[in-house]
Amino acid sequence: MTDAGQPLIQIEELTKVFYTDEVETHALSGVHLGIGKGEYVAISGPSGCGKSTLLSIIGLLDTPTGGKFQLNGEPVENLDFGARSRIRNREIGFIFQSFNLIGDLTVYENVELPLTYRQKMPSPERKKRVMESLERVGMAHRVRHYPSQLSGGQQQRVAVARALGGHPSILLADEPTGNLDSRNGEAVMELLQDLHREGATICMVTHDPRFVKHAQREIHLFDGKVVAEEELHKLMQDVHA
Repeated sequence: MTDAGQPLIQIEELTKVFYTDEVETHALSGVHLGIGKGEYVAISGPSGCGKSTLLSIIGLLDTPTGGKFQLNGEPVENLDFGARSRIRNREIGFIFQSFNLIGDLTVYENVELPLTYRQKMPSPERKKRVMESLERVGMAHRVRHYPSQLSGGQQQRVAVARALGGHPSILLADEPTGNLDSRNGEAVMELLQDLHREGATICMVTHDPRFVKHAQREIHLFDGKVVAEEELHKLMQDVHA
């Protein structure tokens, strides 16, 4: 919980409908979700159940069709693009499956880039944050390297450092181990656990049951709704029957 006793993330009756060629696709159908400050939550469920759509809305990359969404006690469901961008840059750190590093920027420059959009942050403060973040993920010795000179596991560590540099309220990880072998995947999960122990709030989407166990709490999605674990098992059995 935040200092004011509010959840960091509070979602009520959230819906998301995509319209294509007069076809309605209901990606989210009345989601209720609360995430407290300092929590580590995993969102799981079968492919196409709405996991990434929900994470995109939590990360202010997309807007819901209906429902309420509060971040740090402030309603954010109806903000325009510019307002969403400003809050996203300040409050949210992203870790993507595909790393999303820029190939012609060095490790240092990749981590610094989001901070350059904070107009009032002086250069010495940016440098301090970049180096602190890279040290936390064990990549400070690679500041002058380019992404192509790094392994997949190292690239994901740099991506985590980039997410940490802005001191976000919450880290959002979308299948952070999806492009890694099992050893590097475990190493990235251990890194996220360490960050959580240090106080980070983390919301992770994963389909891998091995990595769900790293989280404090698991949220199951099925057909755009949050369901209890027992209900999910029954629904999955019905699908495969």
